[in-house]
Amino acid sequence: MSALVLAQAAAEAAGVTNKGWAALGYGVGALGPGIGIGYLVGQSVQAMARQPEAAGMVRTTMFLGIAFVEALALIGFVVFFLAGS
Repeated sequence: MSALVLAQAAAEAAGVTNKGWAALGYGVGALGPGIGIGYLVGQSVQAMARQPEAAGMVRTTMFLGIAFVEALALIGFVVFFLAGS
């Protein structure tokens, strides 16, 4: 038996619904953007500490990157509601 079949059988035995799977999926999906934003901000702070005169440009680029990464988390949030209903 494959791992997917075993996971589905265990979920049915435990009474996990589609909403439960959607919540688990969103939780896992939120890990990537969280790690991405943490890495992005850390590298931006390091760049600003090394070259303070470029802090304005680095900060602007950092906020653009945060917006793009956060969009992934928002897409996952919408999918959570769509899959859970």
